[in-house]
Order: sequence, then C-alpha cells, then structure tokens
Amino acid sequence: MIEIRDERPEDYFAIRDVNVLAFGRSAEALLVERLRAANKAVISRVATIDQHVVGHILFSPVTVESAPTTFSGLGLAPMSVLPEFQNRGIGSKLVHDGLEACKGKGYDLVVVLGHINFYPRFGFLRASDHGLSNEYGALDAFMVIELRQGALKAVGGLVKYAPEFQGI
Repeated sequence: MIEIRDERPEDYFAIRDVNVLAFGRSAEALLVERLRAANKAVISRVATIDQHVVGHILFSPVTVESAPTTFSGLGLAPMSVLPEFQNRGIGSKLVHDGLEACKGKGYDLVVVLGHINFYPRFGFLRASDHGLSNEYGALDAFMVIELRQGALKAVGGLVKYAPEFQGI
C-alpha cells in the first residue's frame, strides 16, 4: 500500500537516490539538498511502500514580478518516482497530495515546468495564457494552477524560482 507523508531526516538518502534514478542524473537531487539547506523546501512529501521511499515531491517559494504583498506562490520541482514504480499512479498521488498540502497552508498558486501531457490532468494551465512568464523561456511546459480563487487575476509578469535553482 502506498503511503504519502512529510519527509523525515532519515529519508534524505533515499530521496537522493529516488531523484538520481528517476532523472538519470544528480542535478535534481542536488537541487533538493540546496533547497532543504536554505530552508526553502516548504512542502516536501514522500511516497512509501512498505516503509521504503519510492517517490518524492517538493514545493519551494516563487516570486512574481507583479503581485500584491500578500501573495504567496510555490514552484513544484522536482517530482520523482523510482523507475520500477513509475506508471502505477504514485506520481499522481504525490501531485494530488502535494497540491492539497499547498492549499491547506494557504498558498495562492503553484507553477511547474513539466510534462505537458501529465500536469494538465491536475488542473495546471499554460501560464503564459495568464500573463506569466519564466526565466527559462519555456512556453507550453510552464504551467500554473490557482489554489485560491482569483489569485491569477492579481498577478502577472516574470515568475522567479529560488536562487538555488541557478546552475542546475
């Protein structure tokens, strides 16, 4: 049975392994470690099967060029599942659970730079259609979901991820 829960310090090595194996490189694992060290891993959840970490999702703060002072947004990155457990709904469970956690903590919206055939099923929309751009020049793959009704109407312009993303 799949359990989704907050990460714990004893999960750190397993989370690193999940990210390295899922992405086939260490960049995402390094990003997680940088965000965690900077206290910017606002929501970090793991999927476990029989108490073994098989998936991970992390949300960190983003800024938007034009936003009210009360605005609070997050970026979803990375989200990973061990290759042998992919295509079993674990990633979907992580995204659903993570978005609910973000909403429960009062965040206005979440952005993601991800697969255009995966994230729209959760309600993500092309961010450029809502006046949002990104530092990476992505168009269709840069998406947003509104967690608080009306939040997208109050923001616009360049979305910036935490400085820990630089060089990844």
